[in-house]
Amino acid sequence: MERVTVSDDLKAQHENAQQKDTEDAVALHGAGAAAKKKATDTAAQPDARQPGQDGHTTARQEETEAIVEEVTQEAQDLVVQLEKARAEAAEFLEGWQRARAEFANYRKRVDREREGTYQHAVMSVLKQLLPVIDDLERAMSNTPPEIAEHGWVKGIGLIEQKLHKLLEDSGLVAINPLGEPFDPTRHEAIGTEASTEVTSGHVASVLQKGYAYGETVLRPAIVRVAE
Repeated sequence: MERVTVSDDLKAQHENAQQKDTEDAVALHGAGAAAKKKATDTAAQPDARQPGQDGHTTARQEETEAIVEEVTQEAQDLVVQLEKARAEAAEFLEGWQRARAEFANYRKRVDREREGTYQHAVMSVLKQLLPVIDDLERAMSNTPPEIAEHGWVKGIGLIEQKLHKLLEDSGLVAINPLGEPFDPTRHEAIGTEASTEVTSGHVASVLQKGYAYGETVLRPAIVRVAE
């Protein structure tokens, strides 16, 4: 929130500088117009001098020149002030743009960190659930035939299906590589075995399924590789 306030202050200073530029330009135009009018009025005043009054004419010319010089100096001063205000406005604009860019980068970094923290938390929870999934699957696969059709057993089977669906929706993917080429990044081999059905170097049997979350392997599959 602090960066947002800095950016707003810089933007306000830039807008004030632009307004000052406009006011100075108006003042400069007004000063020039006033000088022109004053010089014109002075020159247009009726010449009341009588023959022999050349001194009065010289004094009036000097007065007009002094007025023009004064107004010209004021206009030059206003030009200097205007250029200074423009330079300040450009500096404020640059600072505001820099602050805005820094805040945008900060927000992106915070979003990435937040997303990373969330993904890490999800993977941690899923990894802790893997032993529970293993136990449930073993229990269902070793159900005695005489109770396999019992309603209670079927209910547990439905719960298992719902749990798998929930985990899949959360991004958990099972690694069951039977018959696939052995991949040391996703499989953990504990031995080899002869097989007439599987090509050499491929997974002949899966002792324990592995699991992955996105591109991250939470647990490699424990396998035996065909000789």
